[in-house]
Amino acid sequence: MAKLIHVSGKRKRSIARATLKEGKGIIRINNLLLDHFEPKMARMKVMEPLLLAGEDVIKKVDISVMVEGGGIMSQTEASRLAIARCLAQFDKKLKPTFESYDRHLLIADVRRKESAKPGRHGQARAKRQKSYR
Repeated sequence: MAKLIHVSGKRKRSIARATLKEGKGIIRINNLLLDHFEPKMARMKVMEPLLLAGEDVIKKVDISVMVEGGGIMSQTEASRLAIARCLAQFDKKLKPTFESYDRHLLIADVRRKESAKPGRHGQARAKRQKSYR
């Protein structure tokens, strides 16, 4: 039976669920090949764990990522986290490499948007302007 790994990654409001299985190196995000993922900056960010893992590991696996919620960059970072966690679980030797390169490849960034407060013009910290004249 083929090895299946299911992992999730979060960033702000985005949740990415990645599935890794043995294959021939196809990476899809929301059923779109990684080569067609736009914008280019987001594609490069998602490719970081793949480049660190090396071509010998990548050619052995297929990764499918489904991501929803949030904006394009938070979806990108959630996908990046999920892919890195999959690869680290598939090949245990990659974990120290990911940790030394960037902590957020394996550990989620837990910061969230601060909620708006009542009577403050909709922003979290905005206050009514005072005039003493």
